Amino acid sequence: MLKTIHHVQLAMPEGRENAARSFYADVLGLGEVPKPENLAKRGGCWFELGDVKVHLGVMQDFRAATKAHLAFLVDDLAEMRARCEVASVACIDDEPLEGFARLYVFDPFGNRIELMERLR
Repeated sequence: MLKTIHHVQLAMPEGRENAARSFYADVLGLGEVPKPENLAKRGGCWFELGDVKVHLGVMQDFRAATKAHLAFLVDDLAEMRARCEVASVACIDDEPLEGFARLYVFDPFGNRIELMERLR
């Protein structure tokens, strides 16, 4: 039986780890964690914050996930929007989803990410 999601993995182009760090750590606030030694040689990076785990793996012939996406639940969508805008990350509003305010951003590689705040 499934219990929870352990992590999500997104693809990235080779050699763009610093761009990944700038977005996932500096903008979104995830901490980078070391990859296991046997996997580190493949490139990419791993990020975590509590139970949230995002792995970025290098993909030859990379293509961004522009429709498929992951969604982060955030405490303050306005604050996340401001962090993104300061970093020149475009924010795209979408129609409200019942009980949530939300917007989309794209990581430096074009992968779509949804940011959602539960409405009170």
